[in-house]
Amino acid sequence: MSQVKMAISVKGLTKSYKKLPVLTGVDFEVRAGSIFALLGTNGAGKTTIVKILSTLLKPDSGTAIVNGFNVALQPAHVRESISLTGQFAAVDEILTGRENMIMIARLRHLQEPGLIADDLLERFGLKEAANRRASTYSGGMRRRLDIAMSLVGHSRLVFLDEPTTGLDPEGRIEVWNVIRELADSGITVFLTTQYLDEAEQLADSIAILHQGKIITTGTLAELKALFPPAQVEYIEKQPSLEDIFLAITGTKTM
Repeated sequence: MSQVKMAISVKGLTKSYKKLPVLTGVDFEVRAGSIFALLGTNGAGKTTIVKILSTLLKPDSGTAIVNGFNVALQPAHVRESISLTGQFAAVDEILTGRENMIMIARLRHLQEPGLIADDLLERFGLKEAANRRASTYSGGMRRRLDIAMSLVGHSRLVFLDEPTTGLDPEGRIEVWNVIRELADSGITVFLTTQYLDEAEQLADSIAILHQGKIITTGTLAELKALFPPAQVEYIEKQPSLEDIFLAITGTKTM
């Protein structure tokens, strides 16, 4: 049996800010090609972990291997193999969607930036809006453009730090669909979120960060198995607000 390849392996990760411990010994692994969701309250340290794994922050101790490279010893190799989308869309609103894409391709010194831009814009459903200024985009469109920009250069691992914060329900669903498409194409997705339904909908594996440590990790089914069986009650099922919204707007999930 072939060994499962890990995109991320973290052991004993610690980090403090001004003697205030944030991470106190974090351990977890992320399987290559999967969607991994990191859950935690505000201030739990989710963004700190993302910053360490993307080489933006140095840990106090512990080891982190990303795409086979040691974050502390081989940061340049790590950066070449990943992309990072932060909590707020980092697009230039004066430029068009296509101009934003071409700018990133040129900064990465890639050949035929126009073709790269057109391919990704079509893939992310932004072809018709390609020549409009990004300032005219909806929140969901801006977020899709932001993620598309982060994929210029064929990253094997994408970090998405709370990608749907502040989006309306339709915008959230648009981003969810993009995340599924990324995983279907073989890209590993590391997702931080405060929305439990988001992790439930998307993640192959879920980890819960609390008081500086990962207190549990596993699939949704494995996490549910930690609790006693629920008492079965037969009641009439009422549509949820999401059901109503989707029915009224005609929006479809994948």
